[in-house]
Amino acid sequence: MKAWQVTKHAHPSKLQITLDAPEPTPGPKDVVVQVYSAGLNFFDILQAQGKYQNQPPFPFTLGAELAGRIAPTSPIPAGCPFKPGDRVFGSTQGAYAERAAVDYTRLLPVPRGMSFAQAAGLYVTYPTSYEALVGRAQVRRGEWVLVHAAAGGVGLAAVQIAKALGARVIATAGGKAKLDVARRLGGADEVVDYKQKGWQSEVMRITRAKGVDVIYDPVGLIRDSLKCIAWKGRAVVVGFVGGEIEKLPLNLVLLKNISIVGIHWGAYTKFEPSEIPNVWKGLFDMLESKKVVPIVYERAFRLEDLPAGLDALEKRQTYGKAVVCVREDEQEQAKL
Repeated sequence: MKAWQVTKHAHPSKLQITLDAPEPTPGPKDVVVQVYSAGLNFFDILQAQGKYQNQPPFPFTLGAELAGRIAPTSPIPAGCPFKPGDRVFGSTQGAYAERAAVDYTRLLPVPRGMSFAQAAGLYVTYPTSYEALVGRAQVRRGEWVLVHAAAGGVGLAAVQIAKALGARVIATAGGKAKLDVARRLGGADEVVDYKQKGWQSEVMRITRAKGVDVIYDPVGLIRDSLKCIAWKGRAVVVGFVGGEIEKLPLNLVLLKNISIVGIHWGAYTKFEPSEIPNVWKGLFDMLESKKVVPIVYERAFRLEDLPAGLDALEKRQTYGKAVVCVREDEQEQAKL
């Protein structure tokens, strides 16, 4: 079996694909999934180097997000709703392989009409953006939503979800090409280059001096964005891909009567598991009605090309969700 196994910590560019990796050993709640596509994540780069918060013992297979079919010979645990051949997506350690063992509670059916490549990037990105906007920011129809890094995975998802909620979206990114992605593929109403000095003035012009009602920030731009937030605005801290954990001027929080909240979707399993089905129901409604359509980066990397894919991700050359294609779906090809 082909798999990207890590036997010592190194940058992904230094890794070699394993051609004879052992078959996955399913646990009592696991099924075996034939992987068709796997989503690329920045934390995979960190994990390969031993720099991530979750570090499995050696040897381990890299990758966390996947989409595929339940294998013909997979065990089916008691209570599992899936059967061999079902199309599923989800998360497990070891997604960069031809087959993976996955806890069936961490799998969902691929939405109708969706490709494996699109589904491979759903499990982490989309519920993060949905809960950030719906649960944490409580976006209302007609509000202005400012989405930073809007051409990236969570950003592009946030643009689409905000539009589906009836909001008006100002998308920010660095450079014309990524701004075009946010408008053309995400559906943003307005775009602003946050690398331009004084970009907040453009946001204030667009909102006619009101400011934005909601800020969605996976970068680390909350402090700068407080210059263009509206009275009673809500700012959602999604992440810090810019590298800096900010110190915020709390006097502005008081003076503008604003709220700053965080979103840690991964912690909902521990602290609020009852909310998870509600998030997925809302998301599936948007996905199956085509109000939200996952955007896959234009270059389809093969499993053998994983280092090139992670390199493109690390250099911020991608948009939407970059994936590796592990195998073709013969049933989908037959329909073409």
